Amino acid sequence: MELTNVMYWFWISKIPEIGIKTIDKLLETFGSLEKIFYASESQLLDSNNITMQQVSNLIKSRNEDKIIEQYNKLQEKDIYFVTKDDEAYPARLREIYDAPYFLYYKGSLPKDSTPSVAIIGARNCTNYGKEITLHFSKELAKNRVQIISGLARGIDSYAHLGALDGGGDTYGVIGCGVDICYPSENRRIYDQVSRNGGIISEYPLGTAPLPFHFPMRNRLIAGFCDAILVVEARESSGTFITVDRGLEQGKDILAIPGRIGDSLSYGCNRLIQNGAKLIKNVEDILEELYLKYNGYR
Repeated sequence: MELTNVMYWFWISKIPEIGIKTIDKLLETFGSLEKIFYASESQLLDSNNITMQQVSNLIKSRNEDKIIEQYNKLQEKDIYFVTKDDEAYPARLREIYDAPYFLYYKGSLPKDSTPSVAIIGARNCTNYGKEITLHFSKELAKNRVQIISGLARGIDSYAHLGALDGGGDTYGVIGCGVDICYPSENRRIYDQVSRNGGIISEYPLGTAPLPFHFPMRNRLIAGFCDAILVVEARESSGTFITVDRGLEQGKDILAIPGRIGDSLSYGCNRLIQNGAKLIKNVEDILEELYLKYNGYR
């Protein structure tokens, strides 16, 4: 059996130290993944686009039988691999300037024709933040809105749980391999989300949840949604990375106001001060989606 185009993508997705920018440079030089796969060591080095270590990683990974075997085993694990060449690749994500070339996922991918809201916020949230998130997520799910979050502790977890309670679809975008549940205490949520939506990552199986993966992950959370709802965030919070990426992508930014002086209210209040829409109830969000989807309800 010969390697197919999707298998070439699967191959390069697994190579250490080969990211989007390196793939861009290689494709610019060689024109296709197949040519990269068969390029000699000297040709790769002469391209002046990659390091000696990257060349070594490419060369060592060229085992056609192993690539085919590992690719075919994905489905046995209920894991899927999709590339930008596939029709199944999410249209929303395709529109962002640094869209990943490929995705791994368990379950399914968000539907392009259905509204999506990302709900994000503090890991160490208050009980108020928990209850607000559960309520908003549940009611949005009841109105057929897909809920996107990062499967982290705190607001992310409650966003997924609320969507599940509302009988809707929810998607966890993670900064490790989709075969890894992080944090480990979210195993029950992880399993439920994979059955009622999907677990999504641009990282290959077995990839550990390293800190620098999460800012990259956040651009995908923003990319999958129509609007981002922030529930509790400190003055200096990773939540703002997702918000910033959302602004770059032209997404609507929504925020739940909090009490003046509370540390977990500072982020949301600042967002509102800077132009984010103040959200009082679920109808405020549905109104935004109603306008965007020409009467969707």
